[in-house]
Amino acid sequence: MIRELTVLDDISAKVLDEYLRDSRQSIREVARKVGVSSGTVASRLKEMEEEGIIRRYSAILDYEKLGFELTAITEITVSDGKMLEVGEAIAKLSQATGVYNITGDSDLMIVGKFRTRKELSDFTKKTLTFPHVLRTKTHLVLNTLKEDFGVIP
Repeated sequence: MIRELTVLDDISAKVLDEYLRDSRQSIREVARKVGVSSGTVASRLKEMEEEGIIRRYSAILDYEKLGFELTAITEITVSDGKMLEVGEAIAKLSQATGVYNITGDSDLMIVGKFRTRKELSDFTKKTLTFPHVLRTKTHLVLNTLKEDFGVIP
């Protein structure tokens, strides 16, 4: 449950857990499940939105069903300490679904979704043209065993 990882009180944690399970639930449904009033759920949601705990609402997609047959994880090495600048530029590319500044031999880790090998190749070539990008190392995902950024047990 979320409450183990944050400073949320028990009610806010339960509200958040419910919306992570199914964000299409009405405030009234969540209130019934949590055992509080609809007003309490609405105010907790508003507080979490204002504090940036809830940044936005979105759907979890099955990328393969949408034609994105390839998932690639690309390590990028950057010069001159420009990791954030390069990462922000890559984050603007539509194929990049995750951009992380990491420790280790590489500076950035990019998760990307691609329809074709050519699209992946073009993405890689484009990232190599960005200033301060020294090299990339791309890994192709063979099987996705879990991909769920919604619920934290």
